[in-house]
Amino acid sequence: MTAVRGTAVDIPTRDGIADAYLVHPDDTDRHPAVLLYMDGFGLRPHLRGMADRLATAGYTVLAPNVFYRHGRAPVVELPDFIDFAARPEIFQNIIPITQELTPERAMSDAGTYLEWLASCPQATDGPVGITGYCLGAGLALRTAGSYPDRVAAVAGFHGGNLATDAPDSPHTVAGQVTAELYFGHADQDHSLPPEQMERLDKALTEAGVRHRAEVYPGAQHGYTQADTVSYNAEAAERHWEALLELFGRTL
Repeated sequence: MTAVRGTAVDIPTRDGIADAYLVHPDDTDRHPAVLLYMDGFGLRPHLRGMADRLATAGYTVLAPNVFYRHGRAPVVELPDFIDFAARPEIFQNIIPITQELTPERAMSDAGTYLEWLASCPQATDGPVGITGYCLGAGLALRTAGSYPDRVAAVAGFHGGNLATDAPDSPHTVAGQVTAELYFGHADQDHSLPPEQMERLDKALTEAGVRHRAEVYPGAQHGYTQADTVSYNAEAAERHWEALLELFGRTL
């Protein structure tokens, strides 16, 4: 496997300093850039491991702590393994933080992350790829719609609330998206019921967005996250195959 080099970086934003993890192949070349949006549990060893795996495929990966306004990662104290018993207290702390990450704040940050990658010595100059998990899938979709000239491909996995009735639902940016999109939905996901899957697909289709959505059978919300009880090894490997295929064609 390709050796990689990871390091902690600080990114100045309009509202403070976003701590992040940067990883890239351990060489002197420039590589296509990927922005990795975390799930709700935040930037932690498992997410860094996912960024490392993506970098072994030849990418320069930036994984920011999108909750940086509330402190450096880990913003919320987490056990090594997140089981059902631990979730209520964790969610009690996380939900108010996610609610304060408004679309306006998130997309201001997204522009900063993209600008930072554009000047990163380890990244190529071309459009970036984005992958997002849980709430990160919504951030990825919003970023594609907010910065269409900078984003070539987006993948979202077990995304929640992607196509709600809210006027600022992520799916409402479909008309501005030029990137190619892929979604790997969990078939056991209360945060993205079938009606939302259908609404998302309809919005993207009507906007002429190149996209594909698949429902992973037997998968729960969070199926890619090996440090949680929701992890599904088969679905997680399927996600890697889909993600690398998308980026291999588009970046």
